[in-house]
Amino acid sequence: MYGWTGKILHINLTEKKYTVENPSIDVYKKYIGGRGLAGYYLGDFIKEAYDAAVMPLLFFTGPLVGTSSPTSGRMTIMSKSPLTGTICDSSVGGSLGVQIKRAGFDGIVITGRAMSLCGIHISDSQIEIVDAQSLKGKEVSFAISRVGEEGSAIAVIGPAAENGVLFSCISVDGHFFSGRGGLGLGFASKNLKYVKVKGSTKTLVYDKNELDLAREEIFRLTSASPILMGEFGISNYGTSALYDLMHTRRMMPTNNFKSTYFEAAPTMNAWQYALKYKPKKKGCFGCHILCKKEGKDNTIIPEFETMSHFSALLNNTEIAAVVKSNNICNETGMDTISAAGTLSCYAEINEITLLPKQISKLLLDIAYNRQQGRQLKVGSRRYAESKGVPDVSITVKGQELPAYDPRGAYGMALAYATSTRGGCHLRAYPISHEILRKPVATDRFTFSGKARIIKISEDLNAIVDSLTACKFLFFAVSLEEYSRAFYGVTGIKVSAQDLLKTGERIFYNERIFNAACGFSSKDDDLPRRFFEESGSSGQSITVNPINRQEFLTARSAYYKIRGLDEDGMPREDKCRELGIVNSI
Repeated sequence: MYGWTGKILHINLTEKKYTVENPSIDVYKKYIGGRGLAGYYLGDFIKEAYDAAVMPLLFFTGPLVGTSSPTSGRMTIMSKSPLTGTICDSSVGGSLGVQIKRAGFDGIVITGRAMSLCGIHISDSQIEIVDAQSLKGKEVSFAISRVGEEGSAIAVIGPAAENGVLFSCISVDGHFFSGRGGLGLGFASKNLKYVKVKGSTKTLVYDKNELDLAREEIFRLTSASPILMGEFGISNYGTSALYDLMHTRRMMPTNNFKSTYFEAAPTMNAWQYALKYKPKKKGCFGCHILCKKEGKDNTIIPEFETMSHFSALLNNTEIAAVVKSNNICNETGMDTISAAGTLSCYAEINEITLLPKQISKLLLDIAYNRQQGRQLKVGSRRYAESKGVPDVSITVKGQELPAYDPRGAYGMALAYATSTRGGCHLRAYPISHEILRKPVATDRFTFSGKARIIKISEDLNAIVDSLTACKFLFFAVSLEEYSRAFYGVTGIKVSAQDLLKTGERIFYNERIFNAACGFSSKDDDLPRRFFEESGSSGQSITVNPINRQEFLTARSAYYKIRGLDEDGMPREDKCRELGIVNSI
């Protein structure tokens, strides 16, 4: 094979055994890799309840990983979410994907549960399950300092996962995070502290010259993109370049989404972080954009979602408190979006504004399962339900919403509702259209045309996560360039439309998984707040409540375009068209 290694590693922690599978080329062509191939393997467990000894942890690379294709250092980690009960995956950077590929595997499937806390060491064909009791309860940086080694990649959990936090995450190389949905708890429930991988083989490339030509096209297009490489773009300021855009468009979630405008935003934006911390650029393996930012004193500069939620959402006006909150979440292993969303829900229910010291204390209490943290570690939906006020939890399918208020971008409203992993901005990312005006500018205060935009964007991002590549790159490039890169690597001739159709298959397969788990149109919905309360109008911008009937009409149009029935359930004829099995 070119591009793929043709090997999937299966590790059973209960039996302390491993096997190597050699899938057929047809499976690779059908699901590509990354998110697609991981979803294919998760399908075997589609109707299982969440059980640590049964539900797998899936680590999957794509055919472009380990090659010179731009942004080829990403990979997918997938399982069933303990927070939402939906399919749950995360596209994560760092060097883990590359090292798994160099070790000779396209993916790793981990099942079972170890008798005591353990780690997995993979060095080419050598697989070892080792004792990790000495790392029990230790923070991420400490664990990495003890077991990390030069040239290896490591995925590790912190104390939050070990203490049962439903939104705990996985840290990769200490700086990249598989954040959403509680995938860290998947590690802990298997008594798995870390996975360390180091490899030495090279990925075979079919036509290096063709890959080089595709690479040149991608570099040329990204270099001409203002949002990626411009003076105020992502390369220079990271994803926090979006902070001012959300503020000026009056769609920055503030005070638990009760308002959409944060007065202190000009003192909390990316420019202020740059002045204070003088950050340098860092990024994923194989990336030339380098959107990660690290201060001169090694301070990790928060991503946009974290920066926004630990300021506006919590009415916090201290930059240092945002940085500290980010550091606590990173070290203990918690998703920053859900952590901030849970704290803002707590603050509204208790009618308080949290001070910086209170924010830090509550985060630590959650991570270490003490005092108020025992109630908050289950996330905002369960906490709000326990207090008899479920509507105060701003979630979709039980997952806290990111830092884009849907009253300010109706495509985002529809995308939140239809996302297969709960409240998520990255399944479709219509902010590209509605705010960044790429590839086509659209009116953000209408549902007109949004059903088709969301469906196509979901398909696009599914295949991007499967190849694998970075979604941000697609502000400038298209699947035309990546179909050429795919051919250069694998020798398989496909068009951009062929890849998009594969993305449709991958996404539809996820709808099947969720439907089998009991999800339907009743779950493809938004919190009542967005239909009943206005946002913060001003500066010639009016932010009205979302018209519920218009939302439902757009959702029905989406179901029709997606090939679902009127209740959002998979249809047999569509399954046949896509060549997949309806397992409901």
